[in-house]
Amino acid sequence: MIASHTAPSCSTFRLCALAFLCLLLSACSLKKTETVFADDHKGAALFTPLAQRGAVRLSQQEARGLIVKMNPRYQGLSSFRELAYPVSQSLAYAASRPASASALEQPGLRLNYGQLAASLRHMQALLPKLDNNPALLAEEFTWYRIGPDFGFTGYFEPSLRASRKKSSAYPYPLYGLPPDLRKGVPYHTRKDIDRKGALSGKGLEIAWVSSEMDAFFLHIQGSGRLLFEDGTRSHVLYAGKNNHAYVPLGRVLRDRGLLAPDKVNMRSIREFLLQNPGMRAELYDSNPSYVFFREAAQGPIGAMGRPLTPYVSTATDRTVLPHGSMAFAIVPLPDAEGRPTRPFYGLTLPQDTGGAIKGGRIDLFCGAEREAGHIAGYLNARGAVYILVKQ
Repeated sequence: MIASHTAPSCSTFRLCALAFLCLLLSACSLKKTETVFADDHKGAALFTPLAQRGAVRLSQQEARGLIVKMNPRYQGLSSFRELAYPVSQSLAYAASRPASASALEQPGLRLNYGQLAASLRHMQALLPKLDNNPALLAEEFTWYRIGPDFGFTGYFEPSLRASRKKSSAYPYPLYGLPPDLRKGVPYHTRKDIDRKGALSGKGLEIAWVSSEMDAFFLHIQGSGRLLFEDGTRSHVLYAGKNNHAYVPLGRVLRDRGLLAPDKVNMRSIREFLLQNPGMRAELYDSNPSYVFFREAAQGPIGAMGRPLTPYVSTATDRTVLPHGSMAFAIVPLPDAEGRPTRPFYGLTLPQDTGGAIKGGRIDLFCGAEREAGHIAGYLNARGAVYILVKQ
């Protein structure tokens, strides 16, 4: 979900669940490239489950067996060469850390930032060759499967209709960072702010949006695009939070028996809210955490302070999968009906984090188009993860 928020998003926390988050930023960020999915998964296991904690080293033959399933088009890329930009962003981060500092400690695998940087540099050198010879990934890198298997969710960059002025059509504010907010000190709750007007009249509004539901989900994603009445566009990025614990609305609905445990996802939550308008305010307020934003020309930006790339960037718990590592992932993505039937095999880069991203959880950044919202809304599946280390 994008940097530090209540889910993955753009700063130091990511909110989500998400969701979060690259567009005008660079040639390789959110460009409009069609994502091609693998053939529908008809029930055969994508991988053998791994329950034990730690790293299991693969043989070169086992790594080759995974590589033959890779295709950059699954990530919206036309070539492995297009991984150059996101790889360079991870490298810049890893190279900025002390080389001897510990980056990853798992039973069976310990890595420092010097090793991560060396692996990324080697990947940079190999990218131009991989379209013709992807087997180089098995020959040049040692693959370690990390266990236990991870739970995958998704996040994306939503678009909201917005105005610079409050009106009956745009009554819901997005707030900037309050000057009296103190690090680690609990501030006004969501109920205080949205129901009691704790921040009204203080000049903190950076925009007004048409839908409270969309604003609520923007808090979860941690960043988004604003589409103004005059046709201009802007990005809002995560700036901070009110230092209250994030309470997932999906958990609240599940615990109250309002949604079945196996039906909790972003889409089902939104549908429940649409069908039960009288319950919305109380349900929103059940999550006391509140996100503050900053406006920017570019976005979204992950917790590393760098642009995110769809289907490549992930939000992770840095104690489990650190920024600067390279992680080959296998996970079933949702099909058009939301069923987890589309296998995904791709090289992902942990570049974001989030308050809700703890332990064995990975939030896959899915971009900003309609398809991205669909996949992020339904993705909730177990997946296998492999760390690549330069030999």
